[in-house]
Amino acid sequence: MVKDINILNKRYGGLAPTERFKELFRDFKDVLFTSSFGTTAAVSLHMLHKAKPGTEIFFLDTTYHFTETLVYKDILTRLLNLNVTALKGEELRNKFTLADETWKKDPDLCCSINKVEPLGLIKPAYEVWVSGLMGTQNQNRKELNIFEEKNGMLKFYPLIDLSEDKAYQYMKLHFLPRHPLHDKGYNSVGCIHCTVAGKAREGRWVDKSKTECGLHN
Repeated sequence: MVKDINILNKRYGGLAPTERFKELFRDFKDVLFTSSFGTTAAVSLHMLHKAKPGTEIFFLDTTYHFTETLVYKDILTRLLNLNVTALKGEELRNKFTLADETWKKDPDLCCSINKVEPLGLIKPAYEVWVSGLMGTQNQNRKELNIFEEKNGMLKFYPLIDLSEDKAYQYMKLHFLPRHPLHDKGYNSVGCIHCTVAGKAREGRWVDKSKTECGLHN
């Protein structure tokens, strides 16, 4: 481990989320940033842009995103002048999940092929992985610290103690647009086959025991 997690959590715990981003780039050189361009993504994207403009942002293109998400990604990319790179799973395996409708019978496998595997190919090149998870989104996330060690990688959650109300206040303050599906009752947005309208993450993988895509397990 490059850094002592307890020391990092204590030091970063006293900082506002915006300051955590700035401090991160002082402490680490190789920073991996991913975004789903979901309903609260604009907050972390804006903070990242302010802390270090031009940072590469990886978007996991499962090929199953809502059109509204892709439009929102383009809007935020232009508005904040973001440097976005799309990551896709292996083409043949992605086509298999489409033909097989894998999300119906084995959603874990579908997520693994289209999210976990492509990200796994680039993760070894980075020291720390930044994600905009918030503790209010579900019980699993509520228990996370600002820094966590998962499967040999240091993970950084600068918004983990930020409430969704505060996130939307931040967006309003900085004139950041909301995701087009938010006003239609979607509080969390993933792939089209596995997402319906709902509070928090209630609309994800309905009637299944699954609560996470596997990226943060």
